[in-house]
Amino acid sequence: MAFDSLSEKLQGVFKNLRSKGRLSEADVKAALKEVKMALLEADVNFKVVKQFTNTVTERAIGSDVMNGLNPGQMVIKIVNEELINLMGSEVTDITYGTGGAITTIMMVGLQGAGKTTTTAKLAGKVKQRGKKPLLVACDIYRPAAIEQLQINGKKQDVEVFSLGDKEKPVKIAKEAMDYAKKNGFDVVIFDTAGRLHIDEDMMNELAAIKSNIDILNTILVVDAMTGQDAVNVSQTFDEKIGIDGVIITKLDGDTRGGAALSIKAVTGKPILFAGMGEKLSDLEQFHPDRMASRILGMGDVLSLIEKAEAEIDKDAALALTKKVKKASFDFNDYLTSMEQMKKLGGLTSILGMMPGMNASQMAQLENAVDDKKLAHIEAIILSMTPAERENPKLLNPSRKHRIAAGAGLDIAEVNRFIKQFEQSKKMMKQMPNMMGKGRRGMRFPF
Repeated sequence: MAFDSLSEKLQGVFKNLRSKGRLSEADVKAALKEVKMALLEADVNFKVVKQFTNTVTERAIGSDVMNGLNPGQMVIKIVNEELINLMGSEVTDITYGTGGAITTIMMVGLQGAGKTTTTAKLAGKVKQRGKKPLLVACDIYRPAAIEQLQINGKKQDVEVFSLGDKEKPVKIAKEAMDYAKKNGFDVVIFDTAGRLHIDEDMMNELAAIKSNIDILNTILVVDAMTGQDAVNVSQTFDEKIGIDGVIITKLDGDTRGGAALSIKAVTGKPILFAGMGEKLSDLEQFHPDRMASRILGMGDVLSLIEKAEAEIDKDAALALTKKVKKASFDFNDYLTSMEQMKKLGGLTSILGMMPGMNASQMAQLENAVDDKKLAHIEAIILSMTPAERENPKLLNPSRKHRIAAGAGLDIAEVNRFIKQFEQSKKMMKQMPNMMGKGRRGMRFPF
């Protein structure tokens, strides 16, 4: 995640605070100096950092904290609360039309931020809420922009309205609204043209659409990887045409993440969603409290649960859980579990939402369970016959050699995987007894 480095540094600062029974004013100031440096290195706006550390220092040096039973924990609580305040404190959603009015959303931003893909992702989110969205291709300049929207719209099972690349965006927008009214669409999302940089022609075109269409939501898409430039772009767009909220993309990447901590404080505009991957389902509603929790290494179990509920077939998951408890799962079940894990973004994505996972631990896990190894396991299972998948006991040496040839792998890798699979089954059988003995009796495979 974008905040891995910041998270690890803050966890180091707080570990030192917790280790001290009582805190002096000097202890708190020294800790917050380190917090300040960590935030600046994460590319958080320097004015925001100054205000943040001043507020935390003022609250942390109060007598209630210094004389409390656990002053270190109290300081961490204050930092958590102020991080939440920094990012908006409340979850902000799209404004929906009332009284039968169509909800209109104009997506704006610079080229390269992932605006067109994000537009399709948002349409998918809106559809999940029981709405009937229409995507409108208003980017007539970028080659293949219309085709990209149509391809992604088809994947989301959302219709795309287009007049090609010869008509003016304003005319396209007007005709799209007429089409939406006649065909029962209740949400219309306009994918407008981006530019390599902000220019007057771009702003005039967006202003023209807003003056001809009653736009309820103007949403800016910014790239987390551009750091403070994302904040500057947000300010400029808000000043020129007015924005109602921001979607920040590539927040799952190896970026410093400072934009997410700065946008609300600098522009006053909330972050509505965060792009957390390349798949069309990888768009999460932005929860300031959950993001603060992730940054401080306290995990984000609620988001993980919500993602699981949205992505995983409940009956299939329940059936798999029963098989695991009985240690009766086979290679078909293994494939099912791999598919479920992929839907949740992979093992590292899942573990990244769990409390206490820092960047170095995540790196170790990524090395231990990389995508290449998982692809090899999938190839091995798919090279088995249906009977072999259901009954692992059938796997004699000649069958294993055939499977290795079918998967294009060395026989040693096939043997290693089958051995690990059998060990996992043995562990499942022992799990109830191990749980009864408490955590000391447990032996985790990582």
